[in-house]
Order: sequence, then C-alpha cells, then structure tokens
Amino acid sequence: MANKGPAYGMSRQVQDKIDSKYDPELELILVEWISRQCGSGVGKPEAGKMGFQSWLKDGCVLSELINSLYTGDKPVKKIQSSAMAFKQMEQISQFLNASEKYGVTKTDMFQTVDLWEGKDLAAVQRTLLALGSLAVTKDEGTYNGDPNWFFKKAQENKREFSDDQLKAGKNVIGLQMGTNRGASQEGMSYGRPRQIL
Repeated sequence: MANKGPAYGMSRQVQDKIDSKYDPELELILVEWISRQCGSGVGKPEAGKMGFQSWLKDGCVLSELINSLYTGDKPVKKIQSSAMAFKQMEQISQFLNASEKYGVTKTDMFQTVDLWEGKDLAAVQRTLLALGSLAVTKDEGTYNGDPNWFFKKAQENKREFSDDQLKAGKNVIGLQMGTNRGASQEGMSYGRPRQIL
C-alpha cells in the first residue's frame, strides 16, 4: 500500500464497506485461472488479499494474462518487471487498455490506483471476472480453464419475420397496454344522490 495513514470516521466506514465486497472464494478461482492461462511462469500468490494484490501489483501477470487471450499479434508488446512505481502503474494501464480493446466495458474496469494502492481489490476481481466471461463467450480457443468458472455472456439472437407476420402482430393489443374487459361503472355508488328542491 502507499504511504498513507489509517482512515478514521466516515472514510473508515467507506473503506470497510469497499473491503467487504472482496470475495476470497473468487480469488481462488481467479488465481487458478490465471495460473492455467499464463503457465507456471507466473507462480501463485500467498493466500489473502494482500498476497493477491502484491502478485498483480507490478502489472506483469496481468499483461501475460491479456496476451495469452490473443492469437497472433499481442497487445502488450513489452512486459518488464520494475521496482519503480510509475513503471508498474504504466504496465497496469497497458493491461487495462488491452482489456478494453478485447471487449471489457468501461464500467467493469478498475482504476490503476485500485490495484496499486490496494484501495478496491473487489473492482480488480470484477474486471478479471468480466475478462474471463468474455474469453469463455468468444470461444476462440485461447481460454484455458474450466468454462463453469465464468458465466457466458448473452449472444445476439436475430429473428426474421415475414410481412404477413408483422401485419398480424399490429392487430394484437398487448397486455402491457391494458384491457377494457370488465370496465363498467355498473353497481358503483358514491353515497346519496344530490337532492334538488
């Protein structure tokens, strides 16, 4: 973590809430997938949040992961471990850019500081989960792991209707528009009628 003192009050409550979203079971699945996907060269981290963060912090493992999902031209050209903070952050941002090109949406992406400073490791897990789901969905033969670890994203299911079918559909009143069956005021009374003298 960065050289930052402990949080107090509301900041502490917010950080505790963010920390509670971290899933240790998902960590085991992600570690197993990354190890299978990248090979034994990436190793495995110590169990727990801090081990997971320190394993991914320099960005090299993440860059190896995204490169392993591409066939042919690799998106991260230079993977180099460095002790300098800005080099590590640059490696992480290269992974994020390559993930976005692969198809991970912006809303599923973590910020570089979420990983590097350990502010929101649950966001890192969500990004890796989205990346794994995309790899399973694309089914390009580059995914190495159990397909049941990640959910498969929905695919487009285009339907073709003839002109006769489209015209027939215009005559049907959908239930979303409501119905007029049983709509009468018979039997309704609002008290005594007005007496005009």
